[in-house]
Amino acid sequence: MNRIVIVGAGECGARAAFALREKGHEGDITLIGAEPHLPYERPPLSKEGLAGQLEPKFVADAERYQAAGIQVLTDTPVETIDRDAKTVRLADGRQLSYDRLLLTTGARPRSLPGLSETSPLIRMLRTHTDAAAIRSKLAPGKVLAIIGGGFIGLELAATARKLGADVVLLEGLPRVLSRGVPEEIATVVAARHRLEGVDIRCNTKIAGIAEREEKVQIELADGEILVADLVVVGIGAVPNAALAEAAGLAIDNGIAVDKTLCTSDPDIFAAGDCCSYPLGHYGGRRIRLEAWRNAQEQGTLAAANLLGAAETIASVPWFWSDQYDLTLQIAGLADGAVMTVQRDLGDGAFILFHLDPSGRLISASGIGTGNAIARDIRLAEMLIATGKRLDPQALGSIDIKLKALLAA
Repeated sequence: MNRIVIVGAGECGARAAFALREKGHEGDITLIGAEPHLPYERPPLSKEGLAGQLEPKFVADAERYQAAGIQVLTDTPVETIDRDAKTVRLADGRQLSYDRLLLTTGARPRSLPGLSETSPLIRMLRTHTDAAAIRSKLAPGKVLAIIGGGFIGLELAATARKLGADVVLLEGLPRVLSRGVPEEIATVVAARHRLEGVDIRCNTKIAGIAEREEKVQIELADGEILVADLVVVGIGAVPNAALAEAAGLAIDNGIAVDKTLCTSDPDIFAAGDCCSYPLGHYGGRRIRLEAWRNAQEQGTLAAANLLGAAETIASVPWFWSDQYDLTLQIAGLADGAVMTVQRDLGDGAFILFHLDPSGRLISASGIGTGNAIARDIRLAEMLIATGKRLDPQALGSIDIKLKALLAA
């Protein structure tokens, strides 16, 4: 196992490469990315990075890769995997041999049928190049139309308002943040956006989109015409699994891996946004996460297992979003909850605890300003991991510390 190739030079792939060295791997490591940049963090693209100088927040600089003996190939798409020959073929015709292969190919924005994917006035946000193009249109007097009321759309709306642009956000469902966020928290988020001047329209259907004289006209189903300087589509993401599928690997909402991140080929692993995996805390239910911390953790776990550790996924899903001065955090998965208990932390901050029929805590969702909820969400995450059955009254009482419940 001297030669390890990593396809996908994002957060996950870069973390895996460095973790391989930290865990003692002395053989070749090649990290291959399709973008022209070294690996960088994506969350800032819709948050502070977009509002600032828009420089990529690199995972590491070129000198650190060189010092670690990691070969990084940028602007180099991978075309095929030959599992029998154990090689990957690059777009420039080169072939690289591997003993073990890690796929960290990430995900891409879901496109809206019928829309141009090359128009400078209709964009999606995934890469630094996307962010730079969007940033050039965000200024006082400009109108940004966002299609999709998920995290990307709302974070972008908050940043655009900070930059002085007018924002209208169109969501086809009855509320924003319909996927994985309780209505109580979504209501707080929507209210804050409206306070900041964002025109949020839910239950909205789009009849057509057309470009006219350097503007975009959006025709709604009720006949209203909206005119914007830029449209950004944020309606979710799909895993980049085509390379794996063409190689004959098992696919199930992304590249299907087992609890050690191994694919259907024992010499190929996958990690991060591109793969689905069974989660022990939830009865082996197969999930796929698009989350920054998950990419970091799975990169490290994949590195260990590429070297034969056979460690299993043990982390609890966790996600966060910053919008204005609000921070939203979610630990666990609320699907299957039959009871929700609210703990008020003061100054409008609160956490919702979600319990399954047995009384086991399976998820916690919180919102507040600054770091108001961070400590209790972290403790809730630890409680979820224990699988304990908990007293709902104790969870809801601010007088009973979560740390005490964890120690009991």
